[in-house]
Amino acid sequence: MSTLTPGDGQDLLAAYKRACERRDPEASLVLYAKDAEHRANPFQDAVVGANALRQMWNDIAASQANVEFDAEHVWVVGATVLTSFHGAYTNRETTERVRVRGFMTIEVNDDGLIQRLRQWAVSSVVGLDATFKVDANRREGAGGR
Repeated sequence: MSTLTPGDGQDLLAAYKRACERRDPEASLVLYAKDAEHRANPFQDAVVGANALRQMWNDIAASQANVEFDAEHVWVVGATVLTSFHGAYTNRETTERVRVRGFMTIEVNDDGLIQRLRQWAVSSVVGLDATFKVDANRREGAGGR
């Protein structure tokens, strides 16, 4: 896919938003090429390939609740989608509410799938989520964390 339209970029980010907010690893994985690379932070190693991506999204789904994601501005250049974004989630272990703001680049392959996703984001704990209750049994099963 050599040239994306602005609508293509918005559609991709809408699907990404749905998968994130539903904490749905399967919906997330269908957006990626089998050999895709996802780098959530420029200082961390990239997550590469279908199995590693599945593990990453399973970990996210298990550790977060009440997820929000919104693309603020979307630009499309050739086969790359660029977006500034903001979001939030509740840490399931601590009930801390975390706000996130950042920038993302998504390189799309000829099949319209994510080939490479890179993020630069900052996050901050903004308080506790009073609507979320930690399951005491889950905590004990997780080694008392």
